[in-house]
Amino acid sequence: MFYPEAMTRLIEELARLPGIGPKSAQRLAFFLLDSPAERIDALVGALRDARERIRYCSVCWSLTDTDPCRICQNPARDRSTLCVVEHPRDVIAMERTREYRGLYHVLHGALDPMEGVGPDDIRLKELVRRVGGGDVREVIVCTNPTTEGEATAVYIARVLRPFGVRVTRIARGLPVGGDIEYADEVTLAKALEGRREM
Repeated sequence: MFYPEAMTRLIEELARLPGIGPKSAQRLAFFLLDSPAERIDALVGALRDARERIRYCSVCWSLTDTDPCRICQNPARDRSTLCVVEHPRDVIAMERTREYRGLYHVLHGALDPMEGVGPDDIRLKELVRRVGGGDVREVIVCTNPTTEGEATAVYIARVLRPFGVRVTRIARGLPVGGDIEYADEVTLAKALEGRREM
């Protein structure tokens, strides 16, 4: 069945969003067309507002509507500890734990030579500049446990070694509630590596 041109264009644009395939885009398009005009206006206004107001923090490179961001401005945060993450959404995940009280640095990616992503393509220079300022005593590398994340973690440790800061990596292993019999070999190996005294 062929849709009117405007409907086809809406479906195509929705399908460009990450995680939205053609069927989901079609369902969203029908939902939006069945929605009251006020709801559509609110959605368009929220998209426009976010696009105009959200930018990167000039200190940590996370998303913000103030510069520096609220975390970087907060005097209660531990300025001697820096948590390095790949994406702004990782900052939100770390904050949800309510355990970490330091500052962040967002790389906006990970090293991936196969895709042509090198040190100059992510925010590594900015990280080195921040650590070189002298206030940071520990850098916690929280990159993803992928080949690219591991390579990035190793590179960060090597680049920061001359500054004499402690560089740590988040622990990896079995999830809470997981069964050992279903864990893969790499996860079990990492769990053994990260064991601690009880």
